[in-house]
Amino acid sequence: MNPKQARSWGKDLIGMGLLLLFLFLFLFSDQLSNTQYIQDLPSAWVNVNTIFLSIVLEAIPFILLGVFVSALIQIYVSEETIKRYLPKNALGALFPAAILGAIFPLCECAIVPVVARLVKKGMPLHVGVVFLVAAPILNPIVFMSTFFAFGSDWTHPVLLSRMGLAFILSIIIGGALYFIFKNSYQLRAKQQDIHEHHHHQTHSKKPGILNRVKETVYHAVDEFFLMGKYLILGALIAALFQTFLDRQVLQTIGSGEYSSVLVMMGFAYLLSLCSEADAFVAASFGQNFTTASLIGFLVYGPMLDLKNTFMLFAYFRAKFVIAFMIIVTIVVFTAIILLNQFVLPNWYQWF
Repeated sequence: MNPKQARSWGKDLIGMGLLLLFLFLFLFSDQLSNTQYIQDLPSAWVNVNTIFLSIVLEAIPFILLGVFVSALIQIYVSEETIKRYLPKNALGALFPAAILGAIFPLCECAIVPVVARLVKKGMPLHVGVVFLVAAPILNPIVFMSTFFAFGSDWTHPVLLSRMGLAFILSIIIGGALYFIFKNSYQLRAKQQDIHEHHHHQTHSKKPGILNRVKETVYHAVDEFFLMGKYLILGALIAALFQTFLDRQVLQTIGSGEYSSVLVMMGFAYLLSLCSEADAFVAASFGQNFTTASLIGFLVYGPMLDLKNTFMLFAYFRAKFVIAFMIIVTIVVFTAIILLNQFVLPNWYQWF
């Protein structure tokens, strides 16, 4: 086994261990709470367990829905079909690309190889960028998960600002990268094959219904375990963060106009949560961080996080990835600050 395979196995084992830990805590929490060992634990660790389980349990239904819808799209919708509906005009294609991202619920890990394959087949780079940053946020599943995470309020500023900013900023980011790179080829190698992010897809020339069902299930299972481990790790870090970080420090950081936004954007990058579930983690910070910082968390994370940074470097040239990271960070941070200055103070007067 080479080092690359060993690292892959190690990540899979850690992910499986986290999933098994969650199942164990979920199934046996009542029995464990009555044991002397648990009763002797400091109350802080019991609080960690409570917060951790509540975040994961709220998010899992949306994870399951997301992976199956994503799997169906991956199997039944071809890239040629997507390209057929995009205008040929360079700037004119930005708006339809954002609309396209709104109807295809692909996760951050799935979207990178899909966009790379589309670019290889001839999709303009800047159009692929719009799809890359819009699709993980602008879809019905993410809308509904955000809606339920923030009190089932259709006019909640986090819900509407997340969707509105994702749409507008995806077009701005795509336009900015168009003026930098035009339509130059930015994939790492022209001969590189663009692969799916799952490993079980079959290649039958005439796939029957049974084969398609198998492909859909395999893809959904792969994506569930891939996203599930990041969700559980993120929920655990969020629970530890809220329990053990000094409340006075947390309130000082969270109430700062600029510091709270930067901290939550950085937190979103490191946690690498899937967009179908990140709203529940963000909502758990609602009492300590500003509304603007929560919106920054929910807009920035699906566009750019640690997980898809590695995937971007795997498929695209380093110069493009670095430019993409800088532009996304500046555009999102600037937009959140402007939103906080001019929109959020008057929100409930308008809605």
